[in-house]
Amino acid sequence: MSENLELVTKWDKTFEQSEKVNHRKVTFHNRYGITLVADLYEPKSYEGKLPAIAVCGPFGAVKEQCSGLYAQTMAEKGYLTIAFDPSFTGESTGTPRYMASPDINTEDFQAAVDFLSVQDNVDSEKIGIIGICGWGGMALNVAALDTRIKATVTSTMYDMTRVNANGYFDADNSEEKRYENKKSLNAQRIEDFKTGSYARGGGCLELPVPEDAPFFVKDYSEYYKGRAYHSRSLNSNEGWNITGCMSFMNQPILKYSNEIRSAVLVIHGEKAHSCYFSKDAFKDMTENSKYADNKELMIIPNAVHTDLYDNLEIIPFNKIDKFFKDNLK
Repeated sequence: MSENLELVTKWDKTFEQSEKVNHRKVTFHNRYGITLVADLYEPKSYEGKLPAIAVCGPFGAVKEQCSGLYAQTMAEKGYLTIAFDPSFTGESTGTPRYMASPDINTEDFQAAVDFLSVQDNVDSEKIGIIGICGWGGMALNVAALDTRIKATVTSTMYDMTRVNANGYFDADNSEEKRYENKKSLNAQRIEDFKTGSYARGGGCLELPVPEDAPFFVKDYSEYYKGRAYHSRSLNSNEGWNITGCMSFMNQPILKYSNEIRSAVLVIHGEKAHSCYFSKDAFKDMTENSKYADNKELMIIPNAVHTDLYDNLEIIPFNKIDKFFKDNLK
């Protein structure tokens, strides 16, 4: 690619660097010509070719936050891993900035598989993916499309098409509500066109969060504005463009999930406001499917959504490791 990227060389993650793995920045491009930037983690000692995992998410986060934590932890367990910034965000390229696309973001995962497949120290027959939060839905979407992926883990997943079309808890699931939302978004398009720039939607609330805010809003802020603040994270700062997720409203991403033949592990917290996404996605994926036997839903007792971002006492890394070992073979 022709871009002269100035990548950050210092360790600027929101988690401690492991002494058990090697780390370096890598770049690769997707089929739209966008250059993606990733952190690559690999065990310091190993023999032969490694199984590999691509990690992304949450939606509006960067690789320096929990996707990197997942990637580094799995590298400690013997995998070559990458945590990448999606198109239009973080250190990855793509303009205008802070846009999202069901198609391009699915392609981002496939481009990560392209990259992993040609690494000299990777067994290209042993590639898996992990999608966190909104990227859990993307992970299921790409698992239905990419036959090279042998195993998929989703953690605390959102279906971004569903939440954009229906609102939280499907509270806005009506033609009238969607129409009003579309009117507002299209009016914003005119304003953006006039100004030649894109208005931002706002990230998480500043701390301290008002007492009457929903508990999950408080949890998000404590993560993104507090313990895991990062200067390149959309959720930590001004958020996505207001029109950035507009196309999600009428493009459901999980239509063919019950045709996924490869193994899938769906993980969610019992107390998470978002747990219904995983339960419904798992049901849709396994109901009337010939391929339900290698699918599993794991509900973590008493865990909330953000517990699966960075709570090492709750994220079931040993289970994830066993799942990949059982299925990347």
